[in-house]
This record gives sequence, structure tokens and C-alpha cells, in this order.
Amino acid sequence: MIFLSLPPLSTQRILPTETFSKRWSRRAGASLAFSIANLSIENGPTIVVARTPREHQLLLDEIGFFLENSLPKPLFFSGWECLPYDRFSPHPEIVSQRIATLVDLKTGARIVVISADQLLARLAPPEFLLSNSFKLQKGGALDPQAFRSRLSDSGYLSVSRVISPGEFAVRGGIIDVYPSGSEKPFRIDLFGNEIEKIRFFDPESQKSIGETNSLSILPAREFPTDQIAIDRFRANYRRTFAGDPQNSIIYRDVSQGKFPSGIEFYLPLFFAHAATIFDYLPEQATWVVPYDLEDLLNSEWATLNDRYSQFSYDQERPPMPPSEISMAPQEVIERIESQSVIKTNSDVSTKSEIKAVAEVPVYPVDHQVSEPFLTLINRVKQSKEFPILVSAESAGRAETFRDLFRSYDLLVQEYSSWHEFASDPDAQVGICVSPLDRGLYIPDEAPEMVVESQLYGSKKRQNKRRGRSSDPEAIIRSIAELKPQDPIVHIDHGVGRYEGLKSLSIDGKSDEFIVVSYKGGGKLYIPVFNIGVLSRYIGGDSDTAPLHTLGGEQWEKARSRARKRAYDVGAELLKTQALRTLRVGKSLAVEEQQYRAFTSEFPFEETVDQESAIEAVREDLSAIQPMDRLICGDVGFGKTEVALRATFIVSSNNQQTAILAPTTLLAQQHFETFRDRFANQPVRVACLSRFLSKSQIEKIIVDARNGKIDILIGTHRLLQKDITFKALGLVIIDEEHRFGVRQKEQLKQMREEVDVLTLTATPIPRTLNIALSGIRSISLISTPPAGRVSIKTSVQPYSKSIIKEACLRELHRGGQVYFLHNEVSSIERVSETIRDLLPNANIQVAHGQMPSGKLETVMRDFYHQRFDILVCSTIIESGIDVPTANTIIINRADRFGLAQLHQLRGRVGRSRHQAFAFLLTPEREALTETASRRLAAIEELNELGVGFALANQDLEIRGAGELLGEGQSGAMEEVGFTLYTDYLNRAIRDLSDDSLKPFQDLEANRPADVELGVSAFIPSDYLPDVHTRLVLYQRISNLAETEGLHNMQLEIIDRFGMLPPETKMLFNLSRFRLIATLLGIAHVRLGPNGGSFQFDPDAQVDSQGLSYLLNTKRRIFQMTSPVKLKITGDLSDTDTRVDLCEWMLETLDPQRPVQKWAEGLQKLDQ
Repeated sequence: MIFLSLPPLSTQRILPTETFSKRWSRRAGASLAFSIANLSIENGPTIVVARTPREHQLLLDEIGFFLENSLPKPLFFSGWECLPYDRFSPHPEIVSQRIATLVDLKTGARIVVISADQLLARLAPPEFLLSNSFKLQKGGALDPQAFRSRLSDSGYLSVSRVISPGEFAVRGGIIDVYPSGSEKPFRIDLFGNEIEKIRFFDPESQKSIGETNSLSILPAREFPTDQIAIDRFRANYRRTFAGDPQNSIIYRDVSQGKFPSGIEFYLPLFFAHAATIFDYLPEQATWVVPYDLEDLLNSEWATLNDRYSQFSYDQERPPMPPSEISMAPQEVIERIESQSVIKTNSDVSTKSEIKAVAEVPVYPVDHQVSEPFLTLINRVKQSKEFPILVSAESAGRAETFRDLFRSYDLLVQEYSSWHEFASDPDAQVGICVSPLDRGLYIPDEAPEMVVESQLYGSKKRQNKRRGRSSDPEAIIRSIAELKPQDPIVHIDHGVGRYEGLKSLSIDGKSDEFIVVSYKGGGKLYIPVFNIGVLSRYIGGDSDTAPLHTLGGEQWEKARSRARKRAYDVGAELLKTQALRTLRVGKSLAVEEQQYRAFTSEFPFEETVDQESAIEAVREDLSAIQPMDRLICGDVGFGKTEVALRATFIVSSNNQQTAILAPTTLLAQQHFETFRDRFANQPVRVACLSRFLSKSQIEKIIVDARNGKIDILIGTHRLLQKDITFKALGLVIIDEEHRFGVRQKEQLKQMREEVDVLTLTATPIPRTLNIALSGIRSISLISTPPAGRVSIKTSVQPYSKSIIKEACLRELHRGGQVYFLHNEVSSIERVSETIRDLLPNANIQVAHGQMPSGKLETVMRDFYHQRFDILVCSTIIESGIDVPTANTIIINRADRFGLAQLHQLRGRVGRSRHQAFAFLLTPEREALTETASRRLAAIEELNELGVGFALANQDLEIRGAGELLGEGQSGAMEEVGFTLYTDYLNRAIRDLSDDSLKPFQDLEANRPADVELGVSAFIPSDYLPDVHTRLVLYQRISNLAETEGLHNMQLEIIDRFGMLPPETKMLFNLSRFRLIATLLGIAHVRLGPNGGSFQFDPDAQVDSQGLSYLLNTKRRIFQMTSPVKLKITGDLSDTDTRVDLCEWMLETLDPQRPVQKWAEGLQKLDQ
């Protein structure tokens, strides 16, 4: 039986050429998309109107899947995800996608999916977008200055580092640009005014990853930003609004060439005449619209008019009349009905043009029977008569299905697309990979397609925005983000304040220095080459950092105390490790096919960090020693999945698992998660909770004792004496630091008997993890989930209108809101105020002084979306994950610390939607300087970038204290966390090696000091941005291998162009330092009249090489002490100095061939 890729529906084989109006009955699953794709082949251009954002995404995926590979994919045009007259601008990626779609529409499109609200919107005229779009070709001419001006006039923003759509950077003959609608940014290499290369690059690492021959540039904004457009805006503004325009911040900003947030709602003022979506669509097309489209449009129009009335009084931001920014619904309906229209019904109609599909069949997987996939297998066995295509969400899960079918001796064929399967005359059972979430079932019209939701139930899908790099080293977390007056630690001189970078010329040699000021007015100038002696102070509040005096004894005493404390901690950790290695447990194994079937139910792709943690836990469980592993990762990063898989392995070995959570609410959330994932397993999950009756609790206790419960979840109640297990194999502890001292002691005893897995969202520093490697088993999950976007943060004076606006924006898109007010005495009054502002919203209150049962009920109801707004105290700081809550309003934000604000803000932004955080304060004048600085910092911080790491560092101090013991916090604050970690690392190393005395040589880990009297830095005219220079200086300083230096050189050339002489010398000195450190050379100093090499007592230099130096050039080389080699001679030429240093290091290196000595010497003599 042969099926074409999109067989014509029987009722649509002969379609009239004139316009028509039809109704389609309800088509469940992907059947509607299938019909639309087919319609476009029969009728040409097709416009599909989606009722909701969810339907928009589903239709887009499904239609694209059913179209032939040779046909263009459907376009989609969505709204801004903003309320009408919003004070926020849309996310840059949304703007980028909209512009790309509009340009594509004018160049021809087969299918476009449009959000209903966008049918009303006034848009930029097509001629603006097309006239400002252009193409660059390799080998073509390009004037950099003219190109820069054109980009600025098209709305592109000039930055130092390009990471988002709509940005560009010019660095001499290299131009980086991130065009609208592009998946990647591009790097243009110029040779004079000719385009020599066009490469695309990774916005995170900034490294080039491929080449192309051409590049399309579209406008970055939906309106022009040149002077002509600004003048037109001013004239149109004065015609539209009465009164003095200077009273409006919008008018004032645009007049100065600034485009404030929310400017999009003044878009028509930039044009002589605005357009609508109909100006972009083909004149003759078939429309597929919801049956209630007119009601949807009327509702949008009513909202627009209500908000216009609400803001019409605002002279600073006066709203444009609704008719100026939107068409009237009736006008839209008339435009649509003048063309061919198909209305999709929500019910089954007998008058429909196509046969209804009420439901798609389900084939539920039941792991409690011997053949879990039997219903699917029985259907697949009928494939000779009725072909079937099974769609998996990833290649790995497709492999699972392949193995399943083969185990039943069923022939299975892989297909790359629907078209390939449907056009195969021999197709019976097919497997493909697709993002589809709904199956296809139209008997007699098309083959059946089964998706995973028909087997496992509907999954929470992760709609990805643009992918991000998951390399943790992409975030430089030390001094790279320093601002003037921030505290900084010098390893020899203590804590001072960073003053900035300064270029100085000393003895005719130019260099760049880091300036650090100390208590008493002393200043230190550190060459950027020696940046490694500095570290960013991470401890207490930066304003109260313990500054030291240059040359004083205070710093040395602080270092001594910190070393002793680090030694004590190291000894305790090693003792714990030794006891653990003596214990013998039971090695656990699992049947691989069963394990893979269980893991296949995980609805997401594992991140790299998550996979590493999962494998580490599997190895721990298969070892003889009991597991004691800490999994550290933010909420939503995938710690629970690691715990689920560990539990599956334990349950498969007929052992029980106990899961401890600090609150009943978290225990309940874990219970629901575990119950759902183990629903198809022969496993019983129970939860000890206050929500149960006394008799129910007693039954659970008895069943756990008798082994009838496999997984028991609860709070510290599980630690009480009446709770016993028949065969306890694993204890999972969530947020151990939130348990009391007595409970912690009980948990410590548990570790000696069973496998223990601890989960925490309090970050553990990566440096501490390295220091503890081999002693404490820690897995860090630091990769954010795909689709996570930064939180838009705004600091505002308290205003009821801002509160109302923020809540309405979130409720308008179906979300929920946290309103945080941390004064219990007035929290009820505040909730009443919000009820008055939003009478239609369902509002509840939660705070720590409520009866625990009531509190947990409120929080549970919020999690299950039973009300809209939660007015609460800081009890939500480390609460449950609520993906639908994407707006948080924090009242009196000036009373919170930076770390706490960051953690509270982190309650939102757990999904693909743009999240908002509003920090409400008294008027700015009433704020302290410290509070203002803190609020400005949190407003600037990017959740997923470098700023996030810095905000997280004081949280990491808390995490380190929880891991090592709170008594260590003082030592960390005194010398800074970075140096304390270094001491701990050395203490563990020395204590582990009996031949070493603790801290016998404080200089042991210090890199060699290389001073050749040459200029070695990155000139500001080569790289003007101070922040980027600091990042590169630190990265170069951190490199531990010469290969890394070589790769770093290539990266800088790739990003900024050929290296200037000073930067080449910086890499030379860095290479010399690496080699000298490896050989045990402490100091290398060469100047115009000679210099010296100072060796460590246990230096690894080649004795034959040293003898060769002393014997061949006795006038030049002399040993003046057992550890000092003196060099005498005329070294006034800097090139000679550099060549001599390189030759000496090669000669002293035991790994270098002997013949190289003479070759190098001959070269020097020349």
C-alpha cells in the first residue's frame, strides 16, 4: 500500500479557483496540521491563525514535519509577549524572529502561522524592511565606516562583545555582527576594503566555528533609528499629542537618539504610514482560522481600549490612541473574509468538509506487567495492512524503540522524514526523530504516526531558544568583573582596593599595570603579566572587607590563622575518607534494558553535567564501598533525575529508598515526581505527611518495616525511632543544611551504613570541588537547561500602577505572580491593596508564622495553579519550583542583600518565557549609598552570564561553610575565599604525603617570576575595552600548558586581528614562565647588563645542560650560590635577551635533545 507524503483529502480533491468559505470538523492530535500542510500543496499560500501560544508552537512543528523536505518550512509570526502600552520592550530574539518572518513573507512563503492578536497590529511598512536589508559577499567591497553607520541607522547596538541579535563590534579590520533572524553571529575579516573572509562564531566562547560565502543583514529593530526617522517621530508626536512634548520622557529620549524601553508602542510615529500584516501577505491565499476568531479579536480590542483609558492621563508616556496602533476587529474580519476561509470547529460537525477525528488512540506503557509495551506491539504487528511510524524525541530514544521492536522480531526501518516514510511502497514499521507532541490518526487517508505522549502521557516540553555554550570555563569568575574600589587580594600584601588599569613608561619600556590601593594610602602597581598574584576578594560584604597596610604584620598573621584552620579541616576530611574506605557495602547492578526503558521516560535531553553526575552515581552504587555523594545544582537543573535513576537501581536490587526533605511541601513535591516516574514500575511509593490521617501514617510505618514500601518520602519524621526499614539501601537527602544539629548527627551515622545521596541548590565553588576531589564525592550540575533566558529586572519606586501592570502582564499570558512583602504584621493589609488593584485575580497569603498545615496547603495550591498571586514573606527563598510563576515583585528590596535578592529573583525564570523581577523601593533619595549600589548591581546582572557567577559567589561562601563547617567562614572572610581554598588544597596534598610537612614551602605552588625588561601587554588601541583585556589577561595567566597558550593566541587573532609586538611578547613571557615553573626555577631576571636564574632547592633542571652552560660560556654564566646562576654581558638588545632566555630554558630542560644546545648557541652567536 503506497501513501504519498500528503495525500489529498477526499473532500478537497477538486477545489474551486474562486474564493470559498468552509468548515472543518474537529481534528484531534496532529491531524489538523496534516490537513493544513496538504491544503497548502493543493491551494498554494496558506495562512493559519493560532488561538494560543501553545497551539502556535504545536502547529508550527507539526506542519513543518508533514511538508515535503523540498518545500520551505512554515513561517511563524508571534506577538511581543508584552501588554499593550507596556513599559518593557520585547526580548531581542522575539524582535529578531519577527523581522526575519516579515522579510521572508515579502519574498514568498507557502505557509505562515500567525498569533490571533497580531492580525490587529500596526507594523513597519515592507519598504522599510526591504530597503534596509542587504547582502555581503566574500570578495566584495565594504567600507568599514559606512557599514558601521548603516548598522547603527538600522538599530544595531555597538558593543565590545557580540552575544545577542542586533549587536555589532568593530575592531580594526575585523567586524562582528549578530544579524536579525540569524542563528549565529558572524565575523567579517577585511583586507583593506575587501571582504576576505566571512565566518560564524560561538557567542559564548567568541571562537570562529565555520566559514560562509555570504551574509544577509536585516534591520535590528522594527523601526528606523537614523536622524531622518527621529525628525519624523518628533513631528508625528507633536501632531498626535497635545501639550508640551518636552514633558514626555519618550519625546525627550528619542530627540536625543535614545530609544527607551517600551518604544515599540510608538512605532507608527517613525513612519509616514504604518502597515499591517495584510501588507505582507499574498493577495490570494487560503485562511485557516478558529471558529471563534471574531470573539478573540474583540477581546484583544477591549483589552487595548481598557489599557488606553488606564494610561491616558500619563503625560510622561502618553499612550497612542488604539486606532493608531491597531486595526479594528471588524476591518480584520472583512479583509479575511474577502479571501478563501476555512473555519476549524471545536466540535464534530456533520456539515464539515472533512471527516472528524475525535481522538488519537493511546498505547499506554505498563511496567507492572511482564510485557510493558504490549498494546503498542500488538498495533505494530498489524503494520502490513496499516503502516505505522513511531516518532521519538531524540536519537537515543529512537534506539530504545528499535531494540524493543527487534526483541519481538519485528522488522523496523529508520526514516529521516515523514515524506520518506509515507512515499515508501514497502513501509511497514518506521522510526524517526521529531519534536512532535501529538500523534496522527486518520484511517484511510494517511499512515498512523505514534508519538511518545501516546505511550507515556503528555510531557512537559522544553521549547528551546538559541543554544548556549555549557562550558563552565566560559564564565571568568575572578578579577575580570572588577570595578574600581572593589576589594582585591594580593598573595603577598593582603587585601586592598582595585583602582583600575594604568599605562606607564619606565626606563623607556611601556607597560600596563593593575593599581591597588591599601590602608594608609599605600599603592601597588602590578604588571598585568603578573595578574596571577591577584584574586578577587570573596568573603563578606565588599564595603567592609578587611583592608591591610602595605608592609604591615596584620596580613601575615591572618594568613597563618587561615593556614591552621585549613589544615584542621583537611585532617578531618581525610579522617572521614579513611573511615569510609574501610566500610564494606553491597555492589548494586541493574539489567541494562530495564534501566534504559526507565531512562527513556525522561522527557528532556540530559545536559553534559547531568550525564556526568548520573554516571558517577552509577559507579558509586556498583562499588563495594557505600556511596556518599553530593549533587550540587540550581533548582530546575536536573538533580532530581539523578536521584530518580539512583532509586531505580536500588529498587531493582530489592532494596528500599528513604528520601528526606526539609519541609512537608518539598516532600509532597518529591512524592508526586517519584510517583509519576515510577507509575509503570512494580514499585510502591509513599509519603509520610501531615496531610494523612493517623491510621494512614501507622499503616505506612508498618509497611515500610515489612518491606512493602519501596520508596518512602518524608521530612525529618523519617529519622524518628519508630521508623525502620526491612532492607534500606539508599538515603536521599534534599538540602541537608536546612536540618537541625541533632538530625545532622543522625544523618552522619547513616552514612556509615547505607548509600547516601545529598542534593543541594546552594552552590559549591568549583575551586573547592577540585580541592576536595578524591576526598568528598561531589558532582556539580552547572549547565542551565536549554531555553532558560535571563530575568528582566527593574528597580522602581513603589507604585500601585507598576504593581498592577506587572501582575496583568503575567496573568495575561496565563502565568502566576509572587509578591514578596517581608513584614508579617502588615502582609494582610498589603494583600488587600493588591485585591483592590486586581479584583478579578485570585490572591492568597503565605508567611512563616502561619500554622504549618495552612502554609503548606497554600503553597501546594500555588504549585498546582489554583490561584494567581501569592503574597508572601521570604519563606519562598528556597522553596519549590513553580515553572508557571514568571514574575516576582519584591517590596522594600533595599532591605535585602545582593545574594538574597539574587536567590529570591531566581524563584522565577524557570521556563522558556521571559521572566520579570520588580524591585520596589522608597524614592531613590531615601536610599543609602550601599543599597543603591546593590540594587544597581542586581539590575545589571545577567542570570546566565558572568554577572550571575559573581552574584553567586557570596552564596558559594555559604555553600562552602555548609560543606566544611560554619567555623571556617571567619577564615574565608579574613584572607578571601580564593586564597583559603588554595591553602586547603595544599593542606590536603601535604597531609596525604607522609614525606611532606604541612606548608613546608609557601612558595611551592607559585609560578616563576620572569622579568626581561620588555613591554608585554595588550595595547588599548588594539583592544579598547578594559573588561575584555582583564578577561584575557586572567585567562592567559591561568593557562597551565604551552598548547593552551598557542590556542589562546589563535583565538585572539581570530577575534581581534594579528597580534601587535607587545602582545606577542606577553605570550613569549607566559611561555617562559610555564617552562620555568615546570623546571623549578623561581626567578628569571634579565636586563641590559645581564641578570640571574634563581632555582628552587628541588629544581628539576638538567645537570648536563647546566654544566654545558657553565663550561661553554664561562665569562657569561657563573654559579654564585647553589641555587643562583648569574648571567653577565651586554643584553641591551631586547631580542637578544628574549632569545637567550629561550635558549637557556631549552638547555636546562631534561626533555630537550642535546643537539639543540649547540644549535641554540650558534644562533645566539650570530
